[in-house]
Amino acid sequence: MDIRLLDAVPSEAERAAVDAVLGAPASGWDGGARVTARDSHLAYGGRAMRERRHELVPALQALQARVGWISEGGLGYVCERLQVPPAEAWGVATFYALLATSPRPRRVVHMCDDVGCRDKGGREVEAALLAAGGSAVAHEPSGTHMNLDANTPAWMHSPCLGLCDRAPAVLVTDAGDPAVERLLGHVTPDVARALLAGAAPGADALANTVVPQVGDPSLVLLRRVGVVDPTSLDAYRDAGGYTALARALQLGAEGVIAEVTASKLVGRGGAAFPTGRKWEAVRTQSATPHYLICNADESEPGTFKDRVLLTGDPFAIVEAMTIAAFATGCEHGFVYLRAEYPLANERLQGAIDHARAAGLLGESVLGGEFRFDIEIRRGAGAYICGEETALFESIEGKRGEPRSKPPFPVQSGVFGKPTLVNNVETLANVLPIVLHGGAAFAATGTEQSTGTRLFCLSGAVERPGVYEAPFGTSLKALLHTAGASPRMRAVLLGGAAGTFLPAADTDIPLSLEGARAAETTLGSGVVMVFDDSQDLEAAVLRIAAFFRDESCGQCVPCRVGTVRQEEALHRLARGKTRGGTEAEFALLEEIGVAMRDASICGLGQTAYAAVESAVKRLHLFQGGTA
Repeated sequence: MDIRLLDAVPSEAERAAVDAVLGAPASGWDGGARVTARDSHLAYGGRAMRERRHELVPALQALQARVGWISEGGLGYVCERLQVPPAEAWGVATFYALLATSPRPRRVVHMCDDVGCRDKGGREVEAALLAAGGSAVAHEPSGTHMNLDANTPAWMHSPCLGLCDRAPAVLVTDAGDPAVERLLGHVTPDVARALLAGAAPGADALANTVVPQVGDPSLVLLRRVGVVDPTSLDAYRDAGGYTALARALQLGAEGVIAEVTASKLVGRGGAAFPTGRKWEAVRTQSATPHYLICNADESEPGTFKDRVLLTGDPFAIVEAMTIAAFATGCEHGFVYLRAEYPLANERLQGAIDHARAAGLLGESVLGGEFRFDIEIRRGAGAYICGEETALFESIEGKRGEPRSKPPFPVQSGVFGKPTLVNNVETLANVLPIVLHGGAAFAATGTEQSTGTRLFCLSGAVERPGVYEAPFGTSLKALLHTAGASPRMRAVLLGGAAGTFLPAADTDIPLSLEGARAAETTLGSGVVMVFDDSQDLEAAVLRIAAFFRDESCGQCVPCRVGTVRQEEALHRLARGKTRGGTEAEFALLEEIGVAMRDASICGLGQTAYAAVESAVKRLHLFQGGTA
């Protein structure tokens, strides 16, 4: 790739896909037809072009969706439209796993080979795909030449698709106009073979979103999921929807923040920062405009609670975002949604459209002076973009590489402006707080951990799914509710960035203080159960491979450490250690401490957590020899 514009010409389909996102070109200077008399006297560009840079990723995604990959001609046309150097756009396109810069067939079956699916039939599905379609397609070809028939479906390995409660899972992408995307669960080898043979993928697995506790009157966040039609604004309103927004407008911005502060709500994304304090910090910033971002890029293996809320109760997230924007002075909001959730995208966009048509979003919310609107930005297959500053970079059309802090997002976030970032579950809690008051909310849970929490149960349990429980509920009780295997051997708590607990240590309270006392973390709410039929060492190796693959490579401790960590684990697993088992464990400890203390962001800082607990608590990898 070069810094100069390319000579390759886009196809008509590629040109149409880009124009559908960016609009028709204005002149010969940005990809339109050359009109010599006009273009020789008038040039479009400069600031107006630079301000459209944030549309780079959506334009590249449009190419991917239309033809299945990003050709040189297509990339060149996007660069011409946005005045982005091709080398820079190439750097962005090659950063994201779901964007391809080499030819791919129109249909690709992305098979989850992460921990949650492997022992639930994933290996059998993989064998069927291998037999029917040959080897998996790599993210990029190893050489400079490859032959793939555009009309012959292919398959690829994928990290966790967020469908662990319906494992094994695949994501089917059919490029075209329109493009088709389906997330499928409980996939059998026969279904996998049929997909490679060209069979229609059928309905998305989440068409009927249900939770194991459906109908339980004690539910707060999940009470409408599986009960109220998620596509109907009228049904949402009949179920009490939008009464919280009306109440918020009565309270005023400071009143809303006072209630959120009184509730002691903390962020549900893992960092547990007090939400009221964050909102107040954004509200009082003098720089404008303020931005609101709903972080819906849940990519932690084993996590799928946001998916349930977005497909089962999307209007609640739209309403909660509107309240947060009102309280903090934001006029524009983004939902950064992981790309592997096509139905969530469809339903959330439907909820936004319905709300806008009803005057609940737009220039005059509920007929008043408050204006606010929401735009969905889809991720493109990068776990690191769940980190808030990497997410900013992605929205701005760049590689999703984290920024150093300070400045913090409340001071300088997306586009360098004060930005409020909350994840989906945190925002969902805003509605009961505004409706019933912060004090009532704080009465549930424990002194330091108020309200309820969503947990994602998967693995060796009879009833996998998302469960809602008050903070302080014991892990043992939650496992009993979900029907954990009587042969349970260990639990992975908090996801790949969390820790393993032996079966004997599961009698702990699920609260922030309880997790700290047990030297673990609730993280993203993952509770993945392993019994004696599963290979725990293989699971740890998969987690190590996940972090190695998902490291953005920006900082040395993470880029090198995740590779060296995985290498040491493989030596231990094969019994071919360097200097003996204890020497390898000492090396792992040294690497882990370096990653934790010196990495820029949470990915590197937590990449050793599960490995460390597997070695020290489960006593795995003890069979290595010098």
